[in-house]
Amino acid sequence: MQLKTHLAISVFVVLLFLPYISEDINKIIFAATALIATFMPDIDIRFSKAGKIPFTGILRFFTKHRGMIHSLTFGLFISVIIALFLPILAFGFFTGYSMHLVADCFTKNGIRPFWPLKFKAKGPITTGSMIERIILFVFIAVDLILFGIYLF
Repeated sequence: MQLKTHLAISVFVVLLFLPYISEDINKIIFAATALIATFMPDIDIRFSKAGKIPFTGILRFFTKHRGMIHSLTFGLFISVIIALFLPILAFGFFTGYSMHLVADCFTKNGIRPFWPLKFKAKGPITTGSMIERIILFVFIAVDLILFGIYLF
């Protein structure tokens, strides 16, 4: 899926979790971390937003797109490491990262969610297709409704 669709889906999930986060500063940290983490599984694509970070070229040398980095195994591993050093960021990171992966499970290319296992989760959606655009607009509409509910 395209980044804008990933973001719309992650905003939806963030808005669902916000009422259960206690302090306002924690809500901001959670939301920011989740939205940044939404970019991260595509770090292994040269032309993605995350893939333009300077050190990612080394990473691309050792991985292929939708391989190890596009797995819940890797996301959980990184989340545990984050939890050891910056626990306030761990849940937001795992939320954003995993929502990216869940969305990619519905694409024709799919992902291997439990890498290194060979099982592949894939669906009928072609990236950039009309179906993806409909999904994007539905999530944007729901995001706006939820945002409006929280404001009033």
